[in-house]
Amino acid sequence: MPLQPSIDKITEISRVLLSIAGRYLVFAGALYLFFYVWRRRTYWYSKIQQRYPESKHILREIVYSFFTILIFGAVILLVIYASKQHLTGIYPNISDKGYPYYFLSIGLMILMHDTYFYWTHRVMHWKPLFKLMHKTHHLSTNPTPFAAYAFHPLEAVVEIGIVPLIAFTIPYHGTALTIFSLYSLLLNVTGHLGYELFPQGFTTHKLFKWHNTSTHHNMHHRLIKCNYGLYFNIWDRLMGTNHPDYEKSFEQVVEKREKVKCKGDPGLLSDELATE
Repeated sequence: MPLQPSIDKITEISRVLLSIAGRYLVFAGALYLFFYVWRRRTYWYSKIQQRYPESKHILREIVYSFFTILIFGAVILLVIYASKQHLTGIYPNISDKGYPYYFLSIGLMILMHDTYFYWTHRVMHWKPLFKLMHKTHHLSTNPTPFAAYAFHPLEAVVEIGIVPLIAFTIPYHGTALTIFSLYSLLLNVTGHLGYELFPQGFTTHKLFKWHNTSTHHNMHHRLIKCNYGLYFNIWDRLMGTNHPDYEKSFEQVVEKREKVKCKGDPGLLSDELATE
């Protein structure tokens, strides 16, 4: 009998870590295999930087991601423990607050995280903190989907900080937090995809221009002091931190992509696949 609590704890720890690792591998792994392996030559024309990262850089991203998963797991386990002690805003049934609030809470989480990410990101670009922790993430100047979790351990703590912030400040249902987490991972992975998928005119459209693109974050990795946002382009526009050539760069990538597609021969560019 005394062993049962320990077994239960190990089971819960394993479940949380496997869940985080599984989601990461499904999202990052699937997109990497599709764009960087299986259809590598076919979609070369959509590659933002016309070269592929070396294997050693991809391996580094995966190794740092492993430690990030452990840190994320530890923080989430603490939040789960706090929830069991009735210290967070979690509620058991969707009917307790109704579906309108349920969906509203997901939107609120996304907006909270977008604000949290922008400002913590800018703080980490302060020179002492950049050298201490954020420089690790910027080693990926030509990122792949695996860069989504390629953080210094200290930065990983900052990144997962949004979860306790949500848990201790707003009422939420467990599945709402799960949906938010999946959305966050998807946007994070596509931001580091290295390929531009959005259509021409996206960054100048009255509505869509407020949403970020892969080009936006790719420029951040390459140029560093610009384009700090995550989901939306709201804070960058308000604070004047968009790179002045962001929209131009996006259009150049998309125009090249569309030009090759119209010629009906994606292989035109694929014979000279460059590597860093």
